Order: sequence, then C-alpha cells, then structure tokens
Amino acid sequence: MRKNVFRLALCAMLFALCDTVQAQQAKKIPRIGYLSATSPSAEPARTDAFRQGLRELGYIEGQNIVIEWRSAEGKLERLPDLAAELVRLKVDVIFVRSTAAVQTAKNATTTVPIVSVSGDPVGLGLVASLARPGGNITGLANLTPELAGKRLELLKEVIPRVSRVAVLWYPDTPSAALRVRETEAAAPTLGIKLQLVEVREANDFELAFSAMKKDRAGALVPLRGTLIVNQLKRIAELAAKNRLPAMYDDREFTEAGGLMSYGTMLADLDRRAANYVDKILKGAKPADLPVEQPTKFELVINLKAAKQIGLTIPPNVLARADRVIR
Repeated sequence: MRKNVFRLALCAMLFALCDTVQAQQAKKIPRIGYLSATSPSAEPARTDAFRQGLRELGYIEGQNIVIEWRSAEGKLERLPDLAAELVRLKVDVIFVRSTAAVQTAKNATTTVPIVSVSGDPVGLGLVASLARPGGNITGLANLTPELAGKRLELLKEVIPRVSRVAVLWYPDTPSAALRVRETEAAAPTLGIKLQLVEVREANDFELAFSAMKKDRAGALVPLRGTLIVNQLKRIAELAAKNRLPAMYDDREFTEAGGLMSYGTMLADLDRRAANYVDKILKGAKPADLPVEQPTKFELVINLKAAKQIGLTIPPNVLARADRVIR
C-alpha cells in the first residue's frame, strides 16, 4: 500500500515538474539583436518602421519580444564588440541595417540568423545569390545600379547647365567604392564631370565644401555612408550656406533641410524586414529565404530649401514628386 502511495506521489511530482518546464518553455520570449552603425537618432523613421513592422505581425516590445538595441554611433570600430555582445546574449536573430554592420555580424557568427537591409549583398560577398542566399544571412537590398544615374538625371533636369557635380563620400563605408563606380559610370552620358570629395571625420566637412566652392561645383551628390548619415543635417545646412543644390538618396536628408532626394524607401524596407524576422522565429532558415530587391522609389523635393538658394524647380519635375515639402 505504502509503495503504491509512494509511486502515485512520485508520478504526481514528475507530472508537476513537466508542467512547470513546459510552462517555462511556453513563456520563453524571443530576443532580437538590433545592430546599427549609425545613431538611431540620425534616422528615427527607420527605427520606428522596424518597430511598426513587428507590431503588424503581433510582436510588442517588452511583452512578447525583447529587442537588444546596439548602435556604434557612427564609430565603426565599435561594431565588432557590439556584434560579439549580441552573440553572447544568444539572441534568436540579429537585424542589421547597413553594409558595415552586416559584414561585422557575419564575421561574428555563422550560426545566428542575420536579417539585413544593405547595399548589394551579392556584390559584397554577403550571400551566394539573391534567390538562394546560403549561410545565415538574408534580407533586403537597398541599392540598384540604376539609382546613381537617375539622381544625376534629375539634377540635370533641375539645373540643365550643370556640368560639374561634387560627390561627397566616406571611403570607410564598405559599399562606398561601389556607389562611386556607379556614379562615375552614369556621369559621362549626361555631360557631367565629377569632383570626388572625401570626408573621414566630422571636422572634414567645412574643408570639403570649401574644396567644392574652389572647384566651382554646380551641384552636390552625397553618397550614403556612416559618417554622411550621422551628419545629414549639417550637410544640408552647409549646402544651403554655399548655395549648392544637392541630390540625396533618402527622404530623411530632405526632411532635415536638403533640397531633393531620390531613392529606395528605406523605412519601408526596414518595416518589411520584420517579416524575415518573423519567419526565422517561426523556424525558417535564412539560407532558404530569397533576398528582396527594392521595387519602391520616391522623389522628395523641399521647396523651402529651393527658395533658400534661389532655385526654381521645373513644374514637370515638381509634378513627379511623391512628396513636396513647402
């Protein structure tokens, strides 16, 4: 009798223990690592868009998902330590939104899934192909070869006589050389000569604009890079001060006071990246998730900035704008 009672008690205890373990497993909250080269405050719309994408899929930060936010604040040398920290935290997936960040994450782990929004993942050797990425990286590309030419075309429409365009670039960004090559390839057919102006630190911008003025640049095209993004408002202010029409690659520059922007809708890509995170959390492998190419592009024009430098935007260009800031 006592043996039967003991057995029943033991069974009850084991069942209770199993229930406890199952309850703990059921309550496990997924953990996302968020790795950015630039400061979140430099592009707040993109951070908000990623959160929105998660909310649309039913994920609420602090309730059923945890996000470990890590930003290098524009200091690329900090990225390896931040990526290693996320790996040590055993996050379920890492989301990165720049080429520098995704390359660092790739070096930090071959097992933790990585979802990226970055330039040309195939050209930069991040994935084997768009259709079959292989490895632990997938996501969305934010760059197409045609974009560089389209920006120069729009500048030419707004300023028909422009023949010399300054290209402001940050060479330490991994995709910088590719962006320069694409811009150089598009310039000759439009009768444009480029003036390449490098910046490597925040103190270089005043000298950079002095060099543009000295060489009589008629317009400016800043190429996306960590330092460029972190200084977007300052660049817009210096362009206005020097009465230099500028074409940017994202609306955040135009909203910060820049003249025009044409490019992929980066915030939309960040929002859509949440779908990849969701699929991976539900068991999908990055190697089997095709990398998406950008399909939505937008032209934003800031008429306040145009008035500030005494420039009239042609009606036919204005009519094609997706958004006009008045």
